Amino acid sequence: MSSKPNVLWILTDQQRAETLSINGCQNASTPVLDGLARTGLNFTDAVSGFPLCCPYRGSLLTSRYPHHCVPGHEYRLPPELPTVAHVFRENGYDTFYLGKWHLDGAKEAQERAATHYIPRERRGGFDSWLGYENNNAQYDCWLHGHRGAEEIPLFRLPGYETDSLTDLLLEELRNHAGKGQPFFGVLSIQPPHDPYVAPPRNQKGHTPANIRFLPNVPQVSAIRERAAQELSGYYAMVENIDENVGRIVDCLNETGLMEHTHIFYFSDHGDMHGSHGQFRKTTPYQEATHIPLIISGEERSPYNSRGVGNIPHVPVNHVDVAPTSLGLCGIPVPDWMEGTDYSALRLTGKPRPEYPSSAYLQSVIPTHHGDSVNKPWRGIVTTDGYKYVCLPGMDWMLYDLNQDPYEQVNMAHNDLYKALRLRLREELRRWIEKTGDSFPLPEN
Repeated sequence: MSSKPNVLWILTDQQRAETLSINGCQNASTPVLDGLARTGLNFTDAVSGFPLCCPYRGSLLTSRYPHHCVPGHEYRLPPELPTVAHVFRENGYDTFYLGKWHLDGAKEAQERAATHYIPRERRGGFDSWLGYENNNAQYDCWLHGHRGAEEIPLFRLPGYETDSLTDLLLEELRNHAGKGQPFFGVLSIQPPHDPYVAPPRNQKGHTPANIRFLPNVPQVSAIRERAAQELSGYYAMVENIDENVGRIVDCLNETGLMEHTHIFYFSDHGDMHGSHGQFRKTTPYQEATHIPLIISGEERSPYNSRGVGNIPHVPVNHVDVAPTSLGLCGIPVPDWMEGTDYSALRLTGKPRPEYPSSAYLQSVIPTHHGDSVNKPWRGIVTTDGYKYVCLPGMDWMLYDLNQDPYEQVNMAHNDLYKALRLRLREELRRWIEKTGDSFPLPEN
C-alpha cells in the first residue's frame, strides 16, 4: 500500500443539501451518507458558486472561477488549461474519471450529446477516462474513452446509470487494491438530475401524495402538483445513490483501501422543486446553491472521533475542492489555482483566520432556458450567515440565513438594513476585483 493517501470524488448532479437525512431531509433516508458525514466532515454551508452544470464542473477541475474557464452552459473547457488531474499525475498518482463530463461544448454538435465523441486531448489529463458529454436518460447511457494507451469505443451501460457506473468504479478500486501507486478517481453521475426516474426497488414507497414540502413552496396548486411529481422520483434517486455509495464503502473496507482514501461526496448544484414558485437551477436561492459536501474515509482525526461531523459557517465553493484534495495529500497547491485549501479542518474542525469570510456566487452567461433566471447576477454568502445578490446595477436579494433559512424575508430594499447592505456590497465588490471579474454594481 502506498504511503500517500488516495482521493475519490463522488459527484452527483442537481442534488441539494437538504436531501440528506443528516441535513434534515424528511422525504428520503440516507444512512450511508449520514455515516460518512458523522465519521468525517459535513460542510453544512457548502455552496455551488455557479448553479449550473458546465461552469461548476470547469471550476471544479481547474480551481478557476467560471469567467476564467467555462462561463456558461455548453461552453468548452479550454484544453490548454491544466486540471487537478495533471497535478496528481505529476505527483505520482494514477488518475481515472468515470461518467458525466459536460465540458466539451457540444451545443453545436449534430449528434446526440450522449454519444458525442470527446477526443483524448479534451479529457482533462486523466490517465483513464470513460465518460459521456451529457445524457438525460438513465437507462440509456453510453460511454467511450480510454484506459491508459487503449482507446475504448462507444458502448452502452447494461442497466440504470448509477448502478452500472458504480460497477465500473468497483472494478477500478479492486484493481488498485494492493498496488503501490496511489490514485485520484472521480465518479460523476447524472442522478438525481431530471428526468426523475429511479429503479423500481428505490421508487417503491415514494409517491407524490407522501411528499412533505419545504416551507417556501407556495400554496399554489399548479406549483405543488408539479413539485410533488418531481420530488417523488427525486428522493427515490437519492436513496439509490445512497445505496450505491454503500457498495463503494463496502468495497473500500473489503480491499483495505478505506483507511488510505479520502472520500469527497458533493454535487454541482441543487434543484428548486417549487421553492419560491421556481424550478431547476441558475438562481441564487438556497435550494439551487446549497449543496452537500462530505469529506470522509481516511484516518479518523481527534475532531471526528468525538462524533461531531458538522462544519458550519464554512461556505466551501467549487474552486476549493481541488486545492483541499491536494492539501489532504500533502501536495503543494499550484499558483494557478484560485481556490482555498481547507484541508486543515480535517484535523481541527476549526476555521483558520486566513480563510475567506464569504464565498463568491455567479451567473456569468444566462442560459435563457425555461425555468431559469434570464439575467446575469453576482452575490456572496458570508460566514456570518448573510446572502447578498445583485442583478446588473440593482440590489436583488439580502437574506439573514441564520434566522430565515428558507429566504422568505428579502431585506435588499429595506433601508432599515442599509448599513448591512452597503457592507455586503463592498465585500462583493472586493470579490469582483480580486477575481478579475466585471459586473456593474448598484451605485446607491
